[in-house]
Amino acid sequence: MTQIFDPIRKKYVERTPEEEVRQGVISSLLGAMEVPATHIAVEQGFKFNGLQYRADIIVYGRDLAPAMLVECKAPSVKLTDSVIDQVVRYNMVLNVAYIMITNGRKTCLCKLDGDSGRYEFLSSIPKYSEITAA
Repeated sequence: MTQIFDPIRKKYVERTPEEEVRQGVISSLLGAMEVPATHIAVEQGFKFNGLQYRADIIVYGRDLAPAMLVECKAPSVKLTDSVIDQVVRYNMVLNVAYIMITNGRKTCLCKLDGDSGRYEFLSSIPKYSEITAA
């Protein structure tokens, strides 16, 4: 079994296609987005309608409220409506302003408009200072 180091969980984890995508996102969060490592949770569990679910990555704001939800898929998984629906359902619980869905090849990034309840697609990934200002 080949492993890859996760700097957030501070341990080696099995290297799967989805995990490689997740680690690429974590690298971007820590680097380009300037998210403090202490404000990133990986494979965070939560309950929805009495069932247990797991978010791939949650970025927390300075106030420690969830600010961004990231769903990672293997590169072979297409980002279909059902994948987007899954993340939107998760957000009914987490209530974050930003959602990112990626398979490493394609990335969809949305911002939730609190007034209309609609998602606006973004063309670039915002810095941590922008997502925590929402």
